[in-house]
Amino acid sequence: MIEFKNVTKVYEDGTEAIKGINLTIPKGKLVALIGPSGCGKTTTMKMINKLISPSSGTILINGKDTSKTDEVELRRNIGYVIQRIGLLPHMTIEENISLIPRLKGWKKEQYEGRVDELLNLVGLDPEVYRKRYPLELSGGQQQRVGVIRALAAEPPIILMDEPFSALDPISREQLQDELKSIQNAIHKTIVFVTHDIDEALKIADEIAVMRDGEIEQIATPSELLSQPANEFVRAFIGEDRLNARQTQLQVIDMMEDNTNYVHYEESEYTSIPYDATVQEAARVLLEAGKPYLMVIKDGKKTGSVTASGILRAVASEGKKEARSV
Repeated sequence: MIEFKNVTKVYEDGTEAIKGINLTIPKGKLVALIGPSGCGKTTTMKMINKLISPSSGTILINGKDTSKTDEVELRRNIGYVIQRIGLLPHMTIEENISLIPRLKGWKKEQYEGRVDELLNLVGLDPEVYRKRYPLELSGGQQQRVGVIRALAAEPPIILMDEPFSALDPISREQLQDELKSIQNAIHKTIVFVTHDIDEALKIADEIAVMRDGEIEQIATPSELLSQPANEFVRAFIGEDRLNARQTQLQVIDMMEDNTNYVHYEESEYTSIPYDATVQEAARVLLEAGKPYLMVIKDGKKTGSVTASGILRAVASEGKKEARSV
């Protein structure tokens, strides 16, 4: 878990970039920091791995004050993915991916196996790509390598600074899908900076909306769309998205059983907020591959929905849309 406690950042020229924020990033969750240019989202993220030092306040990782942690050791345990990718051009793909494991003293057979595992994870055949150099890959392929390089040493925390913003729309959407799939499998703590609200709504477990160095709202994508905290958040999300959300059926409207859910084995389900739409529920089901979704309201289990019920609801809404065209 990452905690910001009354953290500020004032630069030497007097610019007040961060104004006493308090933020908790839960273990195993993907939290997106979003807001207009200059709002402080990148500064906030870079303070986690001490690329930027806070002016005051405390940042804790698993209860340990980062100001008292050696920055080299800290960064070796935090994966980092940037927009410019940052692959070393004189190193092969294998050498790039295995860089941190080698620095941490992994044995050759250990890091070679990890390289192959990660390349397979993003659909790059190790036999084809292991010995290639970055400039021999497309932009999308390079960014895939950038993502898995951050995963190579199995860090508990990964920081991602607008990693997909320079890609074409197709590659960007593919990498968003792959990131969601990877996160469903590995459950890392990921802090993802983006200026794209659609990207944040698609990939994040929680979203922190920032403005002028302050946090305006922290919420799940569903909560953000259904309950924007103020006019700034509402305007940032956009009326079109909010209006589309209001016309969609939510999972709480179609819970099939509010009693038997207590008997489900934890391995059989994944959870979803009560106000998620059926389309979002269908996507979560497909990604998780589970027969049930546990509906959560106010932090508590309130009921469940089944895959068959969600599919029926999606089909019904599709028919309604077709009739309205």
